[in-house]
Amino acid sequence: MKDRKIYAGKYLSLVVRDGWEYIERVNCDGVVIIVSKTDDDKIIFVEQFRRPVQRQVIGFPAGLVGDDRGTRGESFAEAAKREMVEETGYLPRKIKTLFVGPVSAGMCKDMVTIVHASGLKKVGPGGGIDDLEDIKVHEVPLRTVDAWIKRQQKKGLLVAPNVFTGIYFLKNWIK
Repeated sequence: MKDRKIYAGKYLSLVVRDGWEYIERVNCDGVVIIVSKTDDDKIIFVEQFRRPVQRQVIGFPAGLVGDDRGTRGESFAEAAKREMVEETGYLPRKIKTLFVGPVSAGMCKDMVTIVHASGLKKVGPGGGIDDLEDIKVHEVPLRTVDAWIKRQQKKGLLVAPNVFTGIYFLKNWIK
């Protein structure tokens, strides 16, 4: 069966294929999530109010690749570096792809590329590029991250599921 667009917005479209409704992005080439820690073993997280869930959410720095802000054609590594500086103020020296997979295979066709950023150098304040982002940066020691996350959840913050995957990689795969 052919795809049928039910709704086309500025950033998203609602599509039907074989009776299945799903969302697709129309303004970018992909999504990148950046897992990183400083040289002194502090994991870099961001906290941001997310309108769909109406709550503060803890996650890794992330963003759209080649979105409508004049970045068409950029690579995933370029997008990861740009997003790290914008959101956290850290410029990574090296970006390595860890894996690529579906964001939510039953709801959207987005594939997310999760990368590891290393060789971080503080070059700015972070916090996002405009008032809509209003990002708070957290630098959390790897050795106490589990307790820190539990405290954030007790305060009512949501934690993005990919945080647990990223912590696993930082603890077990990345030296």
